[in-house]
Amino acid sequence: MDTSLGLWTIAAGEPERTAVVEPDGREVGYGELAAKANAYARGLRSLGLETGDAIVVLQPNGVELLAAQFAALQTGLYIVVVNWHLIAPEVAYILADSGAKAFLAHERFAEVAVAAADEAGIPVRARFAAGHIDGFRRLEELGAGEGDGRPNERTAGSPMLYTSGTTGRPKGVRRPLTGADPDQVPGASTWFFGIFGLKPFDGHVHLCGSPLYHTAVLNFVAISIQLGHTAVLMDRWDSEEALRLIERHRVTHSHLVPTQFRRLLALPEPVRERYDLSSLRVMIHGAAPCPLEVKRRMLDWWGPVVTEYYAATEGGGTVITGADWLRKPGSVGTPWPGSTVKVLDDNGSAVPPGEIGTVYLKMGDSRFEYHKDREKTEQTRVGDLFTLGDVGHLDEDGYLFLHDRKADLIISGGVNIYPAEIEGELITHPKVADVAVFGIPHADWGEEIKAVVQPAPGVEGGDELTAELLVFARGRLAKFKLPKTVDYVAELPRDPNGKLYKRKLREQYLADGVR
Repeated sequence: MDTSLGLWTIAAGEPERTAVVEPDGREVGYGELAAKANAYARGLRSLGLETGDAIVVLQPNGVELLAAQFAALQTGLYIVVVNWHLIAPEVAYILADSGAKAFLAHERFAEVAVAAADEAGIPVRARFAAGHIDGFRRLEELGAGEGDGRPNERTAGSPMLYTSGTTGRPKGVRRPLTGADPDQVPGASTWFFGIFGLKPFDGHVHLCGSPLYHTAVLNFVAISIQLGHTAVLMDRWDSEEALRLIERHRVTHSHLVPTQFRRLLALPEPVRERYDLSSLRVMIHGAAPCPLEVKRRMLDWWGPVVTEYYAATEGGGTVITGADWLRKPGSVGTPWPGSTVKVLDDNGSAVPPGEIGTVYLKMGDSRFEYHKDREKTEQTRVGDLFTLGDVGHLDEDGYLFLHDRKADLIISGGVNIYPAEIEGELITHPKVADVAVFGIPHADWGEEIKAVVQPAPGVEGGDELTAELLVFARGRLAKFKLPKTVDYVAELPRDPNGKLYKRKLREQYLADGVR
């Protein structure tokens, strides 16, 4: 185990080394970040929090959120980082369900924070705010006047991750605490980054352009800091600003989603060519399906540094380099070392290569359970494997290809239709900025295909565009896969990490009456 790694070790030896570049450009050293994490940890202990208790954080990208993360990770606490797009009752549910003993919010989300804390019954003494929120103590008070240095009792904590809740209320994924020394960077962290060729130190700089409430986004930033990499934070995604930051800070790696790829490619060519991107070593993407044409264009622009992975909060996954993807276009790769990937039928039996089934995963001997939901835990399992509900196939060489979410599958006239395939073709039309495809009830066929399109800027949706899109699609899709109707919206409902709220969109149609 490398004893030179970890926030506190690096802070002791190189306190001025830059750990974080804030969205406003302020550089935060390892020493400052460690001191803030220590103060928060001392403060949480003084509130009476014990190993195994949980805290909830409602913060934008910034050093305060990262300090809370590292405070929990050295104090044996579970930390829940909340999506700040949630409304007050949703935040209150997570506060109550996680059993939160402290709530760290930001004044930007004051209205939601107050209502959620009140509904969940969080005592005033356990409410803290970056900035001013009525009824909250200032975050600077957490741990102030309690001496310096680390908390007396130190043991490794853990994130408590909440699933997105696309099929109901979100469920917390709670792993047993390891009891490890927080100064020892878990071997899993260096192993995981090693999958992408990322080594400790080595001049690495990570760009974070997505909200830290996303599991993968926070993991990439936290591990980068633990391995001596500088993390450059953006407050929100701006494509040209991302290119500027890559050039300014000589960024080597990032974690992106296809929505960001599309926005980068939408920049005028002179803007794209203006910035020096030669520092890039590996630009990692996942979290949402990437249309083939978008992936090809990114590889043409950035070269083989574009690497894709498919993974689960619950554990396990696959990875594919840009070079391999060009040999296996559309694949999400082969299993990580130690990970198992199988495709099973509805009876739990493995299907032959090329045959579609449900994708199941496992990571070593790792186990998990959905917090307070043993039934859901068991429903997702076959033996020691679990599924996210994705449908796909393995080819003869063991490469995984995803088709869609099982819950999104359209069955029309007894035929299985995968919306992601249709979306992947329509999104390549130059007049389409975004698209969602799903099934709506049909008296004879069971379901019919509905497409909802967000037109490109300056393009008007209507019958003329629908005719053009259907002609375009007929050259790429079988007749039974063509949308029966196309509607237009100003903007499709996606979260900042690119995840489409398709269930909500479909439910809106059902509530309004199918048309």
